[in-house]
Amino acid sequence: MIGRLNHVAIVVPDLAAAAATYADMLGAQVSAPVDLPNHGVTTVFVDLPNSKIELLYPLGADSPIQPFLDRNPSGGMHHICYEVDDIYAARDHLKAQGARVLGDGEPKPGAHDKPVLFLHPKDFNGTLIELEQV
Repeated sequence: MIGRLNHVAIVVPDLAAAAATYADMLGAQVSAPVDLPNHGVTTVFVDLPNSKIELLYPLGADSPIQPFLDRNPSGGMHHICYEVDDIYAARDHLKAQGARVLGDGEPKPGAHDKPVLFLHPKDFNGTLIELEQV
């Protein structure tokens, strides 16, 4: 059901500094910041030959990642994203297996304007999973 690893998301306390670290120290191709008001985050993507790193920074006081940053002031890994061919079929299969889909269970447009869902970390060995339809 799951396809390739799309990205690993890292919450950072300073988006510009984190982007510069990847660009300057590691020589990576780094995107411009993009605000995603529906998700309460600003994102920067770091392109890798086989995947991406998503740098996340809270957008607004009600950002869902602010509590993560409050608990981890230096930042840290937030979630991993896998690609799926059919997000609705994946959701229905996972729910039938007992997995919990976060939010209202309906896919929402993600950073690439593709449908995404998040799965409860307690169902996946403590890791927040994002599914993105490709």
